[in-house]
Amino acid sequence: MTKETIYRSIAFFILAGLCEIGGGYLVWIALKNKQPFWVGLFGGILLATYGAVATLQPANFGRTYAAYGGIFVVMALLWGWLVDKTKPDHYDMIGAMIILVGTIIIFYAPRKVI
Repeated sequence: MTKETIYRSIAFFILAGLCEIGGGYLVWIALKNKQPFWVGLFGGILLATYGAVATLQPANFGRTYAAYGGIFVVMALLWGWLVDKTKPDHYDMIGAMIILVGTIIIFYAPRKVI
């Protein structure tokens, strides 16, 4: 993978994370906090958009979704910290770092074509 491809895929992971976490959050607050219907509907649209954004990745479905899982964990903790004001503890941070290392290996390790 070229540096440009790596940077683009990281941007797609972040965009996908914002769509999924943001969409899920909007559905969450619409149902839990009795927000207007359109808030939940917009959340559903964002969730569907997440599925489309993931197709822009250069890797196959399984590798993309496996790697995205790690990105999702890190972004969910950041969302909770920044939006819900729930600061991650040391165990959250350690777990997120371990998962992120696995994500990098799964998605960005050089592959040999046999």
